[in-house]
Amino acid sequence: MSKSTSKSHGYTTTPSNEPPVPEPTYAERVRTLVYRTHMGTLSTLSAKHPDWPFGSLMPYGMDEKGRPTFLISTMAMHTHNLIRDPRASLFVSQTDSGGDPLDASRVTLMGETSKVLEDELGDVKELYLSRYKNARYWVDFDDFSFYRMDINDIYFVGGFGAMGWVAVEDYYDADVDPLADSAAGIIQHMNGDHADALVLLAKEFSKIDAQEASIISVDRLGFRVRLKSGDEVFSRRIGFLREVKTTEECREVIVEMVGQARG
Repeated sequence: MSKSTSKSHGYTTTPSNEPPVPEPTYAERVRTLVYRTHMGTLSTLSAKHPDWPFGSLMPYGMDEKGRPTFLISTMAMHTHNLIRDPRASLFVSQTDSGGDPLDASRVTLMGETSKVLEDELGDVKELYLSRYKNARYWVDFDDFSFYRMDINDIYFVGGFGAMGWVAVEDYYDADVDPLADSAAGIIQHMNGDHADALVLLAKEFSKIDAQEASIISVDRLGFRVRLKSGDEVFSRRIGFLREVKTTEECREVIVEMVGQARG
């Protein structure tokens, strides 16, 4: 999944005098989001209506560099569009944040899409089928082919107040977060079974008395919570006491932080 987790990170500023909270770089967050999500919106330039964008719901794979791959039929309208003009964008959004979708991370990958060459088909096919096992039923049909997007630019939105362009090489060099495969389970478990503990964590580490708290996202350096305080609903980032690399390390540090909040 990832090569290492020693990349430098960024910081989330806080509205009070509290020190900034460390978090992964935009490039790391994009790489992790694209890895975790299997479906996006592919926008192509219409062959029937030139210069008009045409959107398609699109499952996608990833090659070893993080470039999106598509298994598409010659009968599909987006395939006709790509043959005429290879320029396209893929929009991918976090699906497990719950609540306000504007709190979710999302990214637009812009690039040129072309058919995968014969000598690269084996690796692309293997990686794609590892994400979409059902595709093995039609992957060898004559009218289906693999296409891949070479990314030209990336625009990331990480929720309110977090947005910007990401250099393509930074994205290619970034690691997938070590909690990527377990994040959904962590979020579900904490929100379902430990809502009271999240309120305590918000009070201790964000200095906010909230009536409700739920995790939006989690990574090796911390997590973001959606808080309800009075009539206001907003999000804050809470940093872990130390970097974690496994689900068990994540559990241990959260238990430690809850103990500190209760003490």
